[in-house]
Amino acid sequence: PSQLTYNTDQPSQQLTTLSAGALSLLTSAGGVIGYARTGSVPSIAAGLSVGALYLLSLYRLKTGQPYGEEIGLLASTVLGGSAVPRAIKTRGKPVPLGLSVLATYGLVVFGLAYRDRRAGRV
Repeated sequence: PSQLTYNTDQPSQQLTTLSAGALSLLTSAGGVIGYARTGSVPSIAAGLSVGALYLLSLYRLKTGQPYGEEIGLLASTVLGGSAVPRAIKTRGKPVPLGLSVLATYGLVVFGLAYRDRRAGRV
């Protein structure tokens, strides 16, 4: 019987690509829902902008172009930079807290992928 082995030191390229797609969908949908519920133009603008960055990251990762991981890191940093202070200010309301979790997840996944790619070049 063969055993599966997992390398827990680095996220797979597949996980990074899947994460870019999922984060693009979640942030874009969140912006649209925020606008639909409250009429908030900043919600739709931010959601679609961050979603577009994740989508660009996905495209670059899937096509083997450079800077896919960096663009994912940028999108996660922008999302975290707006969501984390709001989560703290609102004492953990669900939407800012959820966005903070998504941003943190993105920072970890894209940060590890970037580190692993850089380590492979050395």
